[in-house]
Amino acid sequence: MASEISERPALAGTADNGLKIVVVGGFGVGKTTMVRSVSEIRPLNTEETMTKAGEAVDDLDGVRTKTATTVAFDFGRITLDARNVLYLFGAPGQERFWFLWDRLFAGTLGAVVLVDTRRLADSWYAIDRLEHHGTPFVVACNDFGGPPHTEAQVREALDLPPEVPLLRCDARSRESSKSVLIALVEHLARLQKAPELIP
Repeated sequence: MASEISERPALAGTADNGLKIVVVGGFGVGKTTMVRSVSEIRPLNTEETMTKAGEAVDDLDGVRTKTATTVAFDFGRITLDARNVLYLFGAPGQERFWFLWDRLFAGTLGAVVLVDTRRLADSWYAIDRLEHHGTPFVVACNDFGGPPHTEAQVREALDLPPEVPLLRCDARSRESSKSVLIALVEHLARLQKAPELIP
């Protein structure tokens, strides 16, 4: 057993900067899927099987086929270079777990608000809490194959200011999820140059 462990490739443990990103959004929008798709390590997740008892408290409208749900958070990691590591935290979506969000936001560099355009109202709380904390974010519309919405329609429904990037993505795709994270980092860089744009 000891030899097996020593033969595994070691992750760099000497990064100077741990950069924290949170993925938030409504129930069943694909937060766990996004963390899984981009993490270089096998992600830590706290998914549990959904039970009949949960039906009485969770709004399952639009996610009837969902069989498991996050009950604490997901965690993944991406090494950017020898000195910088990105830590990804996926927040649970159900209202009964929202109390965890404020803790997850502590020390966060920025956030991705993942939305399902079939259930845009489920994203309002996430945007409200991020704005309350002054946490910069981008909004990514996960592709569930629903009716198409224009960027203007989504912006109006979410009351998004023009400076907040709005993207389309497929959380199952590593490349698509990486593009969302790159857009977030670029947004953060712009805000650093012009902090008056932070809501």
